[in-house]
Amino acid sequence: MATLFVVGSYATELTFKVNEGSSATSLELITNVAISEVEIKEKGASDWTALKESSSNTWTIKSGSPLKGPFSVRFLVKNGGYRVVDDVIPESFTAGSVYKSGIQL
Repeated sequence: MATLFVVGSYATELTFKVNEGSSATSLELITNVAISEVEIKEKGASDWTALKESSSNTWTIKSGSPLKGPFSVRFLVKNGGYRVVDDVIPESFTAGSVYKSGIQL
């Protein structure tokens, strides 16, 4: 009698937590998995703006003027290329909230 073993892959959905230091002019995102680069595009913007990694899995942008959401996020997966999630962070984001990307890594 043969035994069949099914090996599944256990992917984790990427999430973005808005850290407590975030405000109308600053956005700090904490990811639940390691990624290499993070950029955001504000509502109506044509260009992406890079966030700086301040500590492991923590990405920050500080602006002299209020940021305009909702925000799309583009990120580089380690050994996996760029991915984009449109309007993942709402305009009225709340510090401490976690937003799901819908992308399994």
